[in-house]
Parts: sequence; C-alpha cells; structure tokens
Amino acid sequence: MAILDRTDSDAIARLTLNAPEKLNALSDAMLAALQAEFDAISNQPQIRAVILAGKGKAFCAGHDLKEMTAGRQAEDGGKAYFADLFSRCSKMMTAIRNLPQPVIAQAHGIATAAGCQLVASCDMAVAAEGTRFGVNGVNIGLFCSTPMVALSRNIPRKQAFEMLTTGKFIEADRALELGLINRVVPHDDLENATMELAQTVASKLGAAVKIGKQAFYNQLEMPLDQAYAYTGAAMVENMLYRDTAEGISAFLEKRPPEWDQS
Repeated sequence: MAILDRTDSDAIARLTLNAPEKLNALSDAMLAALQAEFDAISNQPQIRAVILAGKGKAFCAGHDLKEMTAGRQAEDGGKAYFADLFSRCSKMMTAIRNLPQPVIAQAHGIATAAGCQLVASCDMAVAAEGTRFGVNGVNIGLFCSTPMVALSRNIPRKQAFEMLTTGKFIEADRALELGLINRVVPHDDLENATMELAQTVASKLGAAVKIGKQAFYNQLEMPLDQAYAYTGAAMVENMLYRDTAEGISAFLEKRPPEWDQS
C-alpha cells in the first residue's frame, strides 16, 4: 500500500496522505513521497491545480515522534539526523510554494505541528467543521520553530505567537477568521467543496496562474516601488502570450476563450 496516493482528474492532481494508523505523520517515507510527487508535478503543465488531503480521522499530526526518538539514539545524540530531517521537511514545504500550480489543502480532524505547517504552506485551504489546528510542540518541550515560519506568514504575529507558546488548538472557525484557511464546510461537503475550488483554478489559463503565483509570493518580500516594478514586468510577460490575447478577444466578443492548454 502506497504511503501517498495520487489520483488525477482532468487537470487536477489529488495527493492523499495514506498512513491513517499514524495520523498521516510526516515520517521519512512520507516526506520523501511528497517531495517526489511535487518534483514530478512541477514538470507536468497539464496539471493546473493540486489537492492535498489525508486519509482516516486526521489530516496530519506532524512529524513521526517514534522516528525522531529512534534518531536520538545515534552517537551524536541525533544532531545529524535532526538537522537532515528538518532540512528535508523545509525543502518539501518550500516545494509547495515553488510549484507552478496552486496547492489546496483539504483539512479535517487535526492539523498539528508540522501538519499545521503543511496547511499554512499550501496556497489555499478548505477545512471541515470541527477541524482543529495547532503548533503544539511546546507542550512536549519542543518549540515549533520551523512550523512557525509558515504560520507567521499566514496569520497575525500576536495570534501566531500565542499558538506557539501556549500549545493550544484553534477551531476551524477561528482559523478562518485569522486567515489560515479559506473556508469551512460541513464534513460531508469537504471533498466536493475542495474539488470545486480546484476546478475553478484549473479552468484558468495555466501559464498565467504560474506567472501569478510566483509573482504573488515574490512581491510580498519587496518594498512597494520594487514590487510594482517587478509585477509590471510580470504583466508585460503575461500580456505577450497568445492565449492572453485570445482571452481578451473572447471577453470583448462575449464568448468562451479557446485556450491551448496542452
């Protein structure tokens, strides 16, 4: 049984964490499987949106603590193993941002520690009612420093710091208020609602969304004048696409665009 399932539906790839007995923990094998799929999808322009879901009663419970405990048994106390683990995890999280296609988290149950980081690293997120989010490492003496990177780039600083220092969960409605997720839906509607969002994204011109996603994140880290110069150049590049000209003509002529998304 694969630890990560992939199913494609038209232009949408669905990746499902498939270790329900471990609450879909980010084990060494899970990290490797996610990295491999993201690397593959980055070179598959026919895929225009990605859904990331979890099987069983939880989305993702974070790192595999049993593996981390085993890693501590090395002669150096686990220093080399832990450095490699957090490096691999950070690389995988960064791959989501660098992916040309938007990635949508489909969260349910719990998303805690690196699992919460996974939600925060996705471009959008839909959650089932009752889903809880937390960066709870402080409860066991391990501050969630790497999950903090993604979390603090999604929600206001004081709320992020409270989550990190108290180890308390927040409910889905609060996660929505803070901006960690895009919407909350009944559990029975979760898959359909996430697919509907993915289909909407996938219906757009993939080349334009690719430019836009890269520009979105890059401009956030720039001063205002530099951001406008950078995004202006991005729009120039986009305007020169044949399919963009077709999209504008179609709008003016009140007809559906005929894009070549092969």
